[in-house]
Amino acid sequence: MGPVIARGNGRSYGDSSLNLELTVSLLKLDRMIAFDAQTGVVTCEAGVLLSDVIETFLPRGWFAPATPGTRFVTVGGMIASDVHGKNHRAGSFGDHLEWLDLAVGPGEVLRCSRTENAELFAATCGGMGLTGVILRAAFRMLRVETAAMRQRTLHARGLDECLEVLSRNANATYSVAWIDCLASGRSLGRSVVTLAEHAARDELPKGARDDPFARARPRPKRVPMDFPTFALSPLSVRTFNQAYYWAHPPGEGLVSLDSYFYPLDGVLDWNRIYGRRGFAQYQCVLPTEESAAGLRRLIVAIAAARDASFLTVLKLMGEQSFGLLSFPRPGFTLALDFAIKPQSLALMDRLDAITAEHGGRLYLTKDSRMSREMLARGYPRLDEFRRIRRAHGLDGRFQSLQSKRLEL
Repeated sequence: MGPVIARGNGRSYGDSSLNLELTVSLLKLDRMIAFDAQTGVVTCEAGVLLSDVIETFLPRGWFAPATPGTRFVTVGGMIASDVHGKNHRAGSFGDHLEWLDLAVGPGEVLRCSRTENAELFAATCGGMGLTGVILRAAFRMLRVETAAMRQRTLHARGLDECLEVLSRNANATYSVAWIDCLASGRSLGRSVVTLAEHAARDELPKGARDDPFARARPRPKRVPMDFPTFALSPLSVRTFNQAYYWAHPPGEGLVSLDSYFYPLDGVLDWNRIYGRRGFAQYQCVLPTEESAAGLRRLIVAIAAARDASFLTVLKLMGEQSFGLLSFPRPGFTLALDFAIKPQSLALMDRLDAITAEHGGRLYLTKDSRMSREMLARGYPRLDEFRRIRRAHGLDGRFQSLQSKRLEL
């Protein structure tokens, strides 16, 4: 049997869970195993969807400790990507893991944690499935009182003001900024910043306090066709950006948990907006001391290229994750979507150079075209990851198209 890679629900953006030899779906490993109502620790199989975790435990007063922008991911995929969310102070998903069971070879399953097979644990959290097949895991949930969020919206007139607002509100539990990447001049980097906290029960309207975990379930919308190329012209995206900026005025109020964390989950097949060629997502993180200068150069390059990204998101990040190939580190992370075309690929090469010059790195889960040199510059613990793979005989057993492309 040739080398293998595990695959969850297929929500990574590149080739990290694909293999021409053998790809193993984990979607049938979908059982909840145990729950401790005192500590909030959930034990489940790796193919359980985050959406099922939320549906099961939110009505009991528990929510995911760190969540990506979609709930349609598996627990195993969240571990392999060491996903992060809008709550930078809480760390990444791996920071809330108690243990995981890892199949490293035929009939060989290892329990991995901070105290047992610790180096494999650190290599697996963020290791993109290259240390084995994650079978089961236990992780701590977050106690909440309602299914509502208390959201505060702020406008930032430019990039410097946006960074200042995010830094000044670093104590907010959740924070994120949407950036108009086509604005220029004094408006370069103008943003809509949203801060949020889980709402307490007594913050709900009186009529809603009897059922604080009730959630509206609007019917998902669907993008019915692949958009034509002209739909992503700078003019159309500029018009969209202006409308988005003014449609989110400053203010404070209660919003649903789903609309705050998972807005795109309400639009099925949203990727069709980018046409038949699809899109590439570009996500980098820059260290704190380099963020202001580096982000300005990145946004200037994007605005000058007049390349269209409907979704440009800026977040503050917390401490360096313990995972050897984990993405989070102190600083700011910028994420953009680009329709696949030659000029976009050339632009992303320029963005790579800027990111590298400012000591940043790219997110492996979002990557589909990073170079080996860029990987080596951005991940200083790469050699240790490779050593652990060799020491356990894993380099010939677990491979993906991404690992071959990057010589992981």
